[in-house]
Amino acid sequence: MVSVERRIDTAQGEARLLVHQARNVFATLLLSHGAGNGVEDSPDLMALAAALPRNGVTVVLLDQPWKVAGRKVATPPATLDVGLTAAANSLRTRSPLVVGGRSAGARSAARCARALAASGCLALAFPLHPPGRPEKSRLDELTGSGVPTLVVQGERDPFGRPDEFPGDTDLSVVPEADHSFGVPKRAALSQEEALAIVVESTLEWLVREIAGNG
Repeated sequence: MVSVERRIDTAQGEARLLVHQARNVFATLLLSHGAGNGVEDSPDLMALAAALPRNGVTVVLLDQPWKVAGRKVATPPATLDVGLTAAANSLRTRSPLVVGGRSAGARSAARCARALAASGCLALAFPLHPPGRPEKSRLDELTGSGVPTLVVQGERDPFGRPDEFPGDTDLSVVPEADHSFGVPKRAALSQEEALAIVVESTLEWLVREIAGNG
């Protein structure tokens, strides 16, 4: 996988961007990671970066400043928004910008999408609530994105099962998958097939919502 690494300064410290450039670009997808792993430790983000550029989507992966600094756990949510905003503002692209991420990165993207004038938001493994605490809903963040939003959710995600989302949610389900889109060995689909669902549903949505409205 060919990528170009860039470092940018933010109010929270240095962030890292991995740019996977497409030819004949119809969209630029900026994605950040969750509260534990960085982008290169997130199989779903890496799968998107590997597949989408050959389909006309430039993928930019953001390692937040806390990760670049070597910390083990994410800094508070507002600091993630600072990093995402700085990354978006550093991009020089004429194609529509779609912001997204997985887990905490998905929350940040939903919070920032409107202010960044994004054309869409991709929410991978959106943490609708802490495990076992459905009363602590974060649905307002998701619905507040203000832009077309796709949620890609594992069927067994303890942070929010697909049937816990409102019926009008644009939702793609990965069968038997957990919060990391991992599937058990006994599952009917392989790990590669699970990640392929993430990629294919994202591409279909981008073509429909971004290219189709371009």
